Amino acid sequence: MPVAGDRLLRSPAALEAMEDGVATVRNVLGAEGAAVLLTERDGRLIMGASAGTAAEMSLGELSVGGLGPAARAGSPWVALDASDPAAAALQARSLAAAPLESQGRLTGLVVAVSSVSGRFVEADAVRIGRLADEMSLSLEKARVGELERSWRGWLSFVAEASDLLAGTLDQERTMALVAQLVVPRLAVWCAVYTVTEVEPDRLAYVWHADENRADGLRELLEHAGAAPPIDAPGPWNGLATAPDDVRAAAGDTAADQVYAFPLIARGRRIGTIVIGRPSGDRFPRSAIELAEELSRRAALAVDNARLFSAQTAMSSALQRSLLPPGIPEIPGLEVAVVYEPAGEGSEVGGDFYDVFESGLRPAGAAPASRWRFAIGDVCGTGPAAAAVTGLARHALRILAAEDMSVPAVLGRLNRLILAEGERGRLLTLLHGEIAARRRRDGVTITLTSAGHPPPLLLAPDGDVREAASPQPLLGVFDGVEFHTDTVDLRRGEVLLCVTDGVTERRSGNRLLGDGHGLEGLLAGCTGLSARAVAARIQRAVRDFGPEPSNDDIALIVLRAS
Repeated sequence: MPVAGDRLLRSPAALEAMEDGVATVRNVLGAEGAAVLLTERDGRLIMGASAGTAAEMSLGELSVGGLGPAARAGSPWVALDASDPAAAALQARSLAAAPLESQGRLTGLVVAVSSVSGRFVEADAVRIGRLADEMSLSLEKARVGELERSWRGWLSFVAEASDLLAGTLDQERTMALVAQLVVPRLAVWCAVYTVTEVEPDRLAYVWHADENRADGLRELLEHAGAAPPIDAPGPWNGLATAPDDVRAAAGDTAADQVYAFPLIARGRRIGTIVIGRPSGDRFPRSAIELAEELSRRAALAVDNARLFSAQTAMSSALQRSLLPPGIPEIPGLEVAVVYEPAGEGSEVGGDFYDVFESGLRPAGAAPASRWRFAIGDVCGTGPAAAAVTGLARHALRILAAEDMSVPAVLGRLNRLILAEGERGRLLTLLHGEIAARRRRDGVTITLTSAGHPPPLLLAPDGDVREAASPQPLLGVFDGVEFHTDTVDLRRGEVLLCVTDGVTERRSGNRLLGDGHGLEGLLAGCTGLSARAVAARIQRAVRDFGPEPSNDDIALIVLRAS
């Protein structure tokens, strides 16, 4: 099998060896011209270096076989006149030639040419044979050096690509990154197809080195044949199936050489990468090998991003189901809420809140006069925590509809969590009832804090105090008796209820709640609306530490108006 000459043409050392070699051959043999012809993998000959009249030599699609039996014999030879196939093919009247070999494989030929018949003799064949042996050694050394350099570049490229692909779990961004890794290093353009339930191969992303051609390429691909459902890399002629007017609009791109690489992850095809180069720019083997390796790594990255996106969507839907659809209007009271789950949305948070009417109100009955609110924190995250969150939130509403008191609701909920056994989770909960007063000068709140950060009461003069006594959290002890604390929330007063994602927000070794930090923040909110208080606390929590919070954040602000 011939050694591909394109690798030698990329080596400065090989180019120097070939240029020196043809000059030596021309001088030693007194030839009018000399050349090094390199073999491609398909046997085709390309020009490596030339001197004298050989610089005008046209090879076209000439192969080693086209030079006749002497060229295939693997020994130096001379052609005395133009009747020899080699001399005729190289537009010479006579020539001397010798093979270039590397590890028993043909690398190319060294030829000396003349416009005079009978110019070379057998002794010239011996001389050019010796020169070819010396040049073969130099070219082999250069080839090995170029191969090592290419492998170092290959490994560096693959390592860099792997790091970049591992750095994102966004499906669209992953596909864009794949295309931009391919272009322009391996191809002029790249397209990524994905397999979906609706479409077997959907054109998901297109990238062209020339931005002016990107739209035409996309149009061409959308009208071309579907990406091949292949299991191995190979050429693709799908562009030829596009309508003539679309091909005309795409210009030269319609004639590009195209290769397709399957994206196979976990034993199934999830898409295809298609890459293209101009028709005259052949794909070197190294580019195909690199693209094949990249497609394997890209397949896993795209599939991981797809799975993460599906998990995130499912978690987001579950999270929304665990939060109230809206906050009721309560006369004489402003209500503001904040909820921020930790992480990137791939897990369901353990914090929750709710505000709802207390008891059942038949249709046509008088407006509600009592409401319930709750803010809680289930230990942990994920589906197990979500199960307890759902149990707690729905149980609160159901039990409140039965007109159970706040302590009775917490007692029943505690028994329900304990009944879950190993599936149960610890739960801190602040639960209270809001009752409007006849004088419309505020509201009365009865509440219980079960293992939860105590609510803070802000007076109009800036004084801040705790508004509830601590009681046991839920899911630990059976038979706990809960009691309520009462808060008369007068006009202008604010009740702040938070989860420990606020009080335990960390900056180094310091927590936001250390040294009455939250009380200080709330004291600075005097005169603000409930919504403004919630926004200021939320911003303070975000700005407290340099790193994103690793805990859910929930808060309820109640302000008597």
